[in-house]
Amino acid sequence: MKHFLSFLTPLLFAAFLQAEPMDVYFGTGGKGADGIYHATFDAETGKLTDATRAAEIASPGFLAMHPDGEVLYAVATVGKEGGAAAYSVADDGSLKFMSFVPTGDGGGAHIAVHPSGKFLLTAQYGGGSVALYPLDEAGNPGEPTLTKHEGGSGVVEARQDSPHPHWCGFSPDGRFALIPDLGLDGIVIYAVDAGSPSIKKHGFAESVAGGGPRHLRFSPDGKFIYLLNEFSLSVSTFAWDAEKGTAKMLSVAPALSEEVKAGEGFNSAAEILVHPSGNFVYSSNRGHDTVSVYAADAATGKLSVIQVQPIRGAFPRNINLSPDANWLLAAGADSNTISVHALDQETGKLSYQRGHVINVPSPICILFAP
Repeated sequence: MKHFLSFLTPLLFAAFLQAEPMDVYFGTGGKGADGIYHATFDAETGKLTDATRAAEIASPGFLAMHPDGEVLYAVATVGKEGGAAAYSVADDGSLKFMSFVPTGDGGGAHIAVHPSGKFLLTAQYGGGSVALYPLDEAGNPGEPTLTKHEGGSGVVEARQDSPHPHWCGFSPDGRFALIPDLGLDGIVIYAVDAGSPSIKKHGFAESVAGGGPRHLRFSPDGKFIYLLNEFSLSVSTFAWDAEKGTAKMLSVAPALSEEVKAGEGFNSAAEILVHPSGNFVYSSNRGHDTVSVYAADAATGKLSVIQVQPIRGAFPRNINLSPDANWLLAAGADSNTISVHALDQETGKLSYQRGHVINVPSPICILFAP
């Protein structure tokens, strides 16, 4: 193989590498969630290989990768304790268990690794806390430090009587951690000290009353935050001040019409993505079993729906874009499926790829390896 590659021109060599299949991992949650699954994805054809179980562990719902691409993390359960599990990633995409450390506050709903690679965060929906795990040189998590959220908006009975951190992530420069809290109807903002490592409460960005904040994403230029509201099936656009670490809500865009929402027995928003161009945003609608496609105004961050695309599966708790943003993968948690949709780079719209569907038990997270 090396002898063959030596004859390729640099351009052909780059094309050869680009054609190599990509590793993709699937976290699972709920009934049938028995481990982390692995497949490879062909970016030329949009086809996935059949998925196989790469690691056996209970409810490894959300996954994250270390910046060096050599360690994969999962919020999961061992025995009766929820925590963070670490796996080394081999060249063939296989996983080898490294370690597991409990949060001390139940299971996590989300996990994210800081760009420095020095620590990771998990968000405990049930416990109402954020856990910070320091990472050693090998990528193993150490004992976590818990930070509790307090309060509750009380707008939606039983769901907003207490805090429910639902996602964790970082500002583009890594100086701040942002935690959407479904129970508080806003984003809790922390200042990050990567050297310690530690986080310190910095501020709060209020969103839609009763909206139920779930996940968020930044625009590629870092000027806007798009916050997905689970209950109201809408996206709140915030202006982000990178220097001050503050966010101000500018506008709210519904994912589905009120008529459509009223016609379904159950609807809730689950995941949000931003196209690398910044021109398009995508969110998944559970119950309606669709993805809403939005056009984004570059000057104001205002969103407008341009397409509502059926995923050809049931209960899309997670969606993700391929690294080249030519494809969107949708995880049907209730149909045990991953479907593939081609993405038009000019319009941002999606088209279902018939025959490009694989089975994964209770998939709730899609993670492409770097």
